Order: sequence, then C-alpha cells, then structure tokens
Amino acid sequence: MSDRQWISWAEGDETRSARWRSESGPPPERVVVADDGLKADAAVRLARGGTAILWRGDFQNARQLLTAMGRRVDRERRRPAPTPLEAFRRQRQAQARRARTLGALLVPFDPGHVVPLRRAPDVRQACAEAYGPADEPVVGSLRELLGVIGAHEWRKKGVDVPALGARVHPHYGVFSPVRGEYVDLVAEAPLPARDLAFDIGTGTGVLTAVLAHRGVERIVATDQDPRALACARANLARLGFAERAEVVRADLFPPGRAPLIVCNPPWVPARPGSALEAAVYDPDSRMLRGFLDGLAAHLAPGGEGWLILSDLAEHLGLRPRADLLAWIEAAGLAVVARLDTRPRHRRASDESDPLHAARAAEVTSLWRLTAAHPG
Repeated sequence: MSDRQWISWAEGDETRSARWRSESGPPPERVVVADDGLKADAAVRLARGGTAILWRGDFQNARQLLTAMGRRVDRERRRPAPTPLEAFRRQRQAQARRARTLGALLVPFDPGHVVPLRRAPDVRQACAEAYGPADEPVVGSLRELLGVIGAHEWRKKGVDVPALGARVHPHYGVFSPVRGEYVDLVAEAPLPARDLAFDIGTGTGVLTAVLAHRGVERIVATDQDPRALACARANLARLGFAERAEVVRADLFPPGRAPLIVCNPPWVPARPGSALEAAVYDPDSRMLRGFLDGLAAHLAPGGEGWLILSDLAEHLGLRPRADLLAWIEAAGLAVVARLDTRPRHRRASDESDPLHAARAAEVTSLWRLTAAHPG
C-alpha cells in the first residue's frame, strides 16, 4: 500500500491517518479539521488554496455547506467563448475546478461504511454496493458520497426503457441509459440475423437486453469494468435473458465472429476527469477506432456492425466527420445505411448551457457497417 492511498491530518495533539477513498484522484496533502462554525466563503478559500476540510460537525450542516460552496462557484462570471471548441474547453476547465473545490469537503467513515457524524444517514448498503466491504476507517469526499447515495436510489428505482417495456437498474459507476434515443435506434434497425450478436462495451446490458427482446437467440456482451459486468449480469437475469446472454470481460471483442456486432462507444474524444466519466469521454477516440479497426475481422460473412454515435464531437470541433469516414474506409468497412435521431434530453433545449448551439444541432446515428471486402 503506497503512501498516496492514505490521508493524514493533525487533530488535537496527535497525527491521525486513514485510508483514502476516491474515484477522482490522490489524497490532499493538506487537511484541516472543521465543524459547524465554518462558513462557505472560508471553505471555498481553503479548497482553492489546496487545503481539504475534514468535517467533524453535523452531517446535514455539511450538506448545506457543500450546497453553499457550489452556489459561490457557480455564480462566478464566465467570459463568452469565440468558438464551440473553446466553449467546450472552458466548460471542462470550469467543471474540473468545481469538482476540485467541492471535492475538498471530506467526511470520515468508520469500519463498515458508518459515518460517525451527528444526523448522518445510514449509508452502509449504498457504500457496500459501490465499494464492497470496508473493515477499516476511511476518509472520502462528501460530494462523492452524495453521488453514491444517489446511485443507490437509481439502482433501486431503475430507469424505464420503453423499448423493453421494463426497467434497467444501473449500478454506481455504470453509465445509465437515460438517453433513450440511442436505445430506440437499436430497437428499430433491421436485424441482419437472429442467431448471434456481440454487444461491445455493454455497460448496464441494456442493448443486449433489447437484442434479446427482439428475438436474437444468443448475445455475447463484453466490458472491461467489473462494475459494468456485475450490473449487466444482474439486469439480464432480472429481465429473464440470462440463458441467452453471456457477459464476459474483454477489451472490445470476444473470440470468434458474429453476424451482428453492436457498439455504443463514448461519444466525446477528450480525457475523462474521473473514472465515472469514462463512459462519456474517450481520449483520442480509442474505443471508437478500436471497434472500427477490429470489426471486419469479427464479422461473419454478410454480417453488420452497428456503430451508435452522436455527432456532438463534430459540432464542438473535436472530431471532423471526415476523420470518422476515413477511419471507416481504412478499416476495410463500408456504410450500408445510417439511421438518425434527435436527442430528447433537456440539455438540448437549455439556452443557458455554454454548449447549447452544439447540443441543439446534435444528431445521434446508428451506422450500419459491413466488411468492404468479405473474405
């Protein structure tokens, strides 16, 4: 265990330490202990100066302090950006600064995920779902804990998927299928075959479930993330598709060939700010290009690869359409057809969003691809 996985602080006349738990980075080097007397302005100054705040006061007061800190960060004036690309860069920088500032408010955990603060909720089950067992004290960010609590509620409630007539239950750290337009594309595209399909980067397993619902007899779903693998298996079992769907750990493709291979990679070619953002941001379009480069070798004769991709990156100036078409051609693939849809989420119509122009023009497509030279 390296020193970077532990956090230390002075409290009273002694130095204390605990395991650091975070999805977003290493522990802070400077930590002060604070309670209900700390004001939001002072907390923001400490956080921006690189000092984390270990909370010893009332839990609900800590939540109120975090909200107040967020208001102070959000009301700061931002200069209009001259281009969509610059707007995206400034937004990402602002998001990173906000995450660092709010992430500096820390809470302690006793063994078993117990928060030893007044009026603290029982977070044992939520934390066990996200992190597994904990048999020693840890310290983590309050902001992250609130995300864990929210994810636990989503996991219990589930997300309605009209194409299935059922709910999918996302786990913590697994991208939720709240943008149903891409699911609907998979539900509507003409199937090239019904005997076998691969679902690359399955996440919650929602696209595997849609294919099974449409009558595909066997689906092999892949992912690298242990949380996604567990989530997909649980969802497919709950929906009654466990016998037809095999969930395996793999970097992109499983062994063999299939007449249908589906992939919904991250849409934005940028570096994720945390492990939780990896479903949205794909540095250098690694997963997209890996899928295209390996597709022809894994397609059965006459088979199709379905690439589900938003063109938001094009409207932001991050990836030209010409690059995508060149990668398709270089991979020995041909475009059979393309099904398009417009996003239905609220951000597409939010004119206060710095990226509104790009979001308003966004189109999500299902590209039907085949091997240009089958053999």
